[in-house]
Amino acid sequence: MELRVDRDALADAVVWTARSLPARPPMQVLLGLLLEVGDEGLEISGFDYEVSSRVRLDVTSDEAGKVLVPGRLLSDIVRSLPAQPVDLRVEGTRVVLTCGPARFTLPTLPVEDYPALPAMPATAGTLGSDVFAAAVAQVALAAGRDDTLPVLTGVRFEIEGDTLTLAATDRYRLAVRTLPWRPADADVSTTALVPARTLSETARALTAGPEVTLALATGGAEGMIGFEGAGRRTTSRLLEGEFPKYRSLLPSESTAVAEIATAPFAEAVKRVALVAARNAPVRLGFSTDGVVLEAGGADDAQASEQLECTWEGSASGEPFQIAFNPQYLLDGLGAVDSDTTTLSFTGPTRPAVLTGKRDADTVPGVPAEYRYLLMPVRLSG
Repeated sequence: MELRVDRDALADAVVWTARSLPARPPMQVLLGLLLEVGDEGLEISGFDYEVSSRVRLDVTSDEAGKVLVPGRLLSDIVRSLPAQPVDLRVEGTRVVLTCGPARFTLPTLPVEDYPALPAMPATAGTLGSDVFAAAVAQVALAAGRDDTLPVLTGVRFEIEGDTLTLAATDRYRLAVRTLPWRPADADVSTTALVPARTLSETARALTAGPEVTLALATGGAEGMIGFEGAGRRTTSRLLEGEFPKYRSLLPSESTAVAEIATAPFAEAVKRVALVAARNAPVRLGFSTDGVVLEAGGADDAQASEQLECTWEGSASGEPFQIAFNPQYLLDGLGAVDSDTTTLSFTGPTRPAVLTGKRDADTVPGVPAEYRYLLMPVRLSG
């Protein structure tokens, strides 16, 4: 096998595929990247029995073939190569890589021991890659990171016809995004639970193309989801388990609403939180005069800052007091994607809902495209 390929294209493909390689694989061959040359060019693949990644490149080659090379070593090498075409050829049990004056010889792994990569499931539908990546970023931040609770480390996909809903929660916050898409079957109705980490990395990688194709197989012993776009393809096993019934957590109405400029609010939270001890909350006091942010205790450093906001709350003169984990609050402010954030409350000990600016033309009863529900921190005293 011998080929020539553009250096930047090769580096981009190898680095992306190598990210999915396992740190402690059950088999040594899973540390390798499979390079296969065929009629459609060079295909680079990685697989760990949970996630597979494949990317196809245009190359110049007169001979088909395949070889398995150490993935992370190849990734380190191609990132360091000069900006010249890369020549790669197989010589016995070695791979020789040449780029300008640089020359590397790599050992190969037994390609005959490499497992067959899973096929893509049936196509479920398509949507714009930028919209998909933005939606995943808004939701995945609320997924849990505790692997002892695997159900909470996933993002739930809910497909109902031409509507796709993504949801994630770590028990302290909940993020939900609803968006339109183009289903292959207009009457489709299904759900899937996708590992959040894999989903986030995949969504970001597919923005080079205009669209993302989503493929889904929920039947059989093991469910699987696939994503394809920009010459790249990823499959992942679905998570098993019962996702929390999150819709019951989203309040249907609110007793108080605040509207505040997103950027100044986020900057003020960051400043005030500087004096907050580990896991200590930032306290918010809303009234018709605006919002006062406070952190710190009587025996420690303290900070406060007042900002303007629009407040529709109780008629009493007492401010509405509520407190939040500052990082969770900042995550929500960064995800609403609006210059104005709307905070809806039903009580100081009940979850608050963050959305973008309220639209005067919004249909009553129809939820916003993005909702970020945040549990408050109970204040003592």
